[in-house]
Formats: sequence, structure tokens, C-alpha cells
Amino acid sequence: MSDLDADRIGGGTDVLDRELEKLLEGELTEDGDHDRFAHYVKKDKIVESAVTGKPVRALCGKKWIPGRDPSKFPVCPDCQKIYERLK
Repeated sequence: MSDLDADRIGGGTDVLDRELEKLLEGELTEDGDHDRFAHYVKKDKIVESAVTGKPVRALCGKKWIPGRDPSKFPVCPDCQKIYERLK
């Protein structure tokens, strides 16, 4: 295989990887605003999820496996309202 062929293959793979990443990011954020917020979840459920990999359910009803730093996102308004009522 020549260098030119390797460049074409590598370039094609890089392009496919970038396109796949864009598609996956779009899927994660287009389902609604839930993915753009930090959500309230019981602490013990977060720990359990970290150990078992099971999804958690936020006060607003969103179900997911935590993996992002919640401090980088605004608090979910629905979770906030429910939390305030629970106080």
C-alpha cells in the first residue's frame, strides 16, 4: 500500500469518525432539553449507578446513566421546582 493509499484510507476513516460523532451528539441533544441540564438525583442512587452502571431517575423523570460533570450545566427547571416543593 502506498502512502497515498494510506492517506486516503486514514482520511476517510477520520471523516467517518467525525460524522459519526456529530450524529451521536445530535441524537443526544435533539431528544429534548433534558440533556442540556444538570438534574437532581438521590446521592445513594448516583453511587449505585457508578458501581453497577444502572441508570438513575431524576426528580423530573429523566432516566440516564450519569457520566458528565453536572457543574458545567444549568439546573433542570423541572427538577428545581420539584425539589423546592419537597423542602
